Amino acid sequence: MANERLRGAIVECGLTLDEVAARLGVSAKTVERWISEPNRKPYRRFQYATASLLQSEVSYLWQEERTSAEVTEAGNAELVQLYPHRSVVPNRLWPQLYAQTRNHFDVLVYSGFWLTEDAAFHRVVKEKSAAGVSIRFMLGDPDCAAVAARGSDEGIGPAMASKIRNALLNYGSLFGLPGVEFRLHSTTLYNSIYRSDDEMLANGHLYGVGAYMAPVLHLQRVPGGELFDAYAESVERVWESARPISKPDDVGGQGT
Repeated sequence: MANERLRGAIVECGLTLDEVAARLGVSAKTVERWISEPNRKPYRRFQYATASLLQSEVSYLWQEERTSAEVTEAGNAELVQLYPHRSVVPNRLWPQLYAQTRNHFDVLVYSGFWLTEDAAFHRVVKEKSAAGVSIRFMLGDPDCAAVAARGSDEGIGPAMASKIRNALLNYGSLFGLPGVEFRLHSTTLYNSIYRSDDEMLANGHLYGVGAYMAPVLHLQRVPGGELFDAYAESVERVWESARPISKPDDVGGQGT
């Protein structure tokens, strides 16, 4: 049975399939399939974008989906703690968080230099490596435009790239450990993300402010929640686009 609610909402807003598709960044044929093929639902981000465009609830356009209130309630349950600044997060929290890891051990930063000097964190990485856990480090490519822009935004200029190079040197003993991988990314990093299985710390980035003064969300995955998964998917996108390196000084050749 066709999705007549979606079709009707589009007509009520005075839009064509081509116009809806252009606003959402998809093809008109894709929008047509959302209507004519009930089993072909858009990804959640497109559901929300469509609902916003048509001024409707997601749960109205796709009846099996939850209401905004239900999504919000689940999102609130995902928030373990909000820290107004990273500087007030207990230093022990990072090694404690990763000490519980069984499957997902991810560090997504530009430099995360302060963490490279934490002996307890280094110890946990080595213990988890020995236990067969896959460990992924994603640091900014010191030669890329995004890192240069972030250094300028924070008022430290080229020092940002230097911090990354020094962070890699501090991680030198971790290169080559079983299951430990390092990659350099060139993305605009909106959050530094530290994931341990179904928990994570997401350190937001604010224009003109160092990450240590920006808020940190301590999140946990809960049934029906979407906040944790949104951040986790971001980590995967960065990982897929990042360049593997095999030693701390393997940073050349990718300048942008």
